[in-house]
Amino acid sequence: MATTSHTDAEVHLRRRKKLVRLAWAVLGYNVAVVLWGAFVRASGSGAGCGRHWPLCNGEVVPQPKSVATIIEATHRATSGVAVIGVLALLVAAFVGLPRGHRARRGAVYSTVFIFGEALVGAGLVLFELVAHDASMKRGLSMVLHLSNTFLLLAALALTAWWVTTEDGAPSPAKSSQDAPRPLLLRGALGLALGSVLVLGASGAVAALGDTLFPASSLREGLAQDLSPMAHVFLRLRVLHPVIALGAGVTVLGAAGVVRSVSTSARARRFARLVTILYVVQFAAGLLNLSLLAPVVMQLVHLLLADATWIALVLMSWEAWTARDRVPAAAASEPATASS
Repeated sequence: MATTSHTDAEVHLRRRKKLVRLAWAVLGYNVAVVLWGAFVRASGSGAGCGRHWPLCNGEVVPQPKSVATIIEATHRATSGVAVIGVLALLVAAFVGLPRGHRARRGAVYSTVFIFGEALVGAGLVLFELVAHDASMKRGLSMVLHLSNTFLLLAALALTAWWVTTEDGAPSPAKSSQDAPRPLLLRGALGLALGSVLVLGASGAVAALGDTLFPASSLREGLAQDLSPMAHVFLRLRVLHPVIALGAGVTVLGAAGVVRSVSTSARARRFARLVTILYVVQFAAGLLNLSLLAPVVMQLVHLLLADATWIALVLMSWEAWTARDRVPAAAASEPATASS
């Protein structure tokens, strides 16, 4: 019997390790797909497959008629693999995790958002909101696309974290001693998450402005942005650094609050990571601006933004749930002592 139990535990451990690797691999792969999507936009290759979706130029295996076709077709192929990866994670979570495990819900939300990505991408192509289109519809679609992308990454990151830490495992019952979260912590985390979503949306429009209205010098770029006849994308481009400053106050402030009041060591470590990533990302944004937004710097800036968002989401989760764990631990101390 002992040998059988030991074998079952080993099998469970191996399955969990595989699920952990799969969850983090799917998250990392989706970050790579997001970066390639940004490259499609920055290189003006969005119309590389014409007004066809999901086929490219009406072909299952498109002919490489241009560089834009290769770039866009590659993006569609990698996006398709991303969908398969998220679906595989969904199946693995439901097969390998018990009913009520948070990672199951995380995988469900990830599936919803990955199909949201596909729908937004299809809309961009079918309504020709690509290449050199500078309509407000395209701007709004970029905001929608970025928001859905951030929610997808948040769901995938939480799913991977819950599988890794087992904090998502179902508990027998909620503790009646759970203390309410401090208002300061709730407000700080909510403002930080909301401000980064707003910042990301403004960054998506600003990046679109860089693609559609490139400048040959920093002086010319500022003149474009400040002109009373400037396109709305250019006006948002000049506001983006200001929004980044405001978001920085809320994000760094939230990280400071977590370091001060959170009982979770993991939350405090994430708070330090968020602080470092946000400062580095802000510096990369300034460098991107001064270099007139070369494609490589746009991708580096986006990568840092994605990493900052993921770290912020995990910090918020750890800080939020720490107060659920502490009362339970505290409640068990007297019982242990009395025994």
